[in-house]
Amino acid sequence: MMTMTLERTDLKPTTGVMLAATYNDYGSSEVLHVGLRPMPRRGQHQLLIEVHASSVNPIDYRMRRGELKGILPGGFPRTPGYDVAGVVAAAPADSTYVPGDRVVAFLDDRRGGALAEYAVCSPNVAAKLPSDIPFEVAAAIPLAGSTALQSLRDHGHLQSGQRVLINGASGGVGVFAVQIAKAMGANVDAVASANNETFCLELGADRFFNYRDVDFTELPERWDLIFDAAGKSDYFSVRKVLTDHGRYVTTEPDAFGILTTLLTWPLGKSGRAMLAKPNGADLRTLIEMYQKGELRVVIDSAYALSEAAAAHRRVETGVDRGKVVVVNHPETEFESRPE
Repeated sequence: MMTMTLERTDLKPTTGVMLAATYNDYGSSEVLHVGLRPMPRRGQHQLLIEVHASSVNPIDYRMRRGELKGILPGGFPRTPGYDVAGVVAAAPADSTYVPGDRVVAFLDDRRGGALAEYAVCSPNVAAKLPSDIPFEVAAAIPLAGSTALQSLRDHGHLQSGQRVLINGASGGVGVFAVQIAKAMGANVDAVASANNETFCLELGADRFFNYRDVDFTELPERWDLIFDAAGKSDYFSVRKVLTDHGRYVTTEPDAFGILTTLLTWPLGKSGRAMLAKPNGADLRTLIEMYQKGELRVVIDSAYALSEAAAAHRRVETGVDRGKVVVVNHPETEFESRPE
């Protein structure tokens, strides 16, 4: 007997092309151009999402510059970005999604694909988005929020009552990390620039250190977990301020970070370099925290898809607080900051 796989495609576009930001070789933000590209080819068990908003993370410009080609290889042309918020355009029949569903996703293609009008992904890396969360806000959550959550919970094994120090507390990942750690019941110390002291304390940090005035590795303090959300320290410099069974987690996925992970895993004081893994369950956790008021999403600035190169430059030159989003179909008014 022949069986057929039904697909719900009533919102699927028929033109076969879309606008996307792509680059054909490694380089500066100038290699990033917006133009017509073929629609992404959706696999039988994938979602096709009409992208309403996405965001830019440091890994995006680092990949564009070729810094991670040894870890994340791939050909050209390439469309950067992993964060997507939008509407399901087509879905497999055996999924819980139907066309028209509002969703947020952390794309599971290692090459990205978010800075476009459409993207594809597995249903397992997406989560339904409540109607009261704007797409622009949701798009800021997936990679940065998942990085913070997985670093603290899965790699740092953070427990209620423990002491955690977050280096780079005002950045895209750090903002989430401070709030998640506090929601987990930890005592949180934040490290950032002086003008972010009030901001970090408002996020929930118990104490603040200005990195220009205080070298936390020289303090007579001991932390159960040091999370370097800025990628500015290393295991061997922070080891002395870890407790006997303390952990160090960094978002710096370079050869040194990987070597540190391999060399220190059996030690009482361990170090780990992490890359966030797309996970729909983690997105649902982050959405629940947002709805309960435990998680605030901070938007630095917003750009149109046609301004993708400018959005990359904004992140590349250093964002003081929060995330940079790229908006295809705005629901909320944001003022894009001048470069």
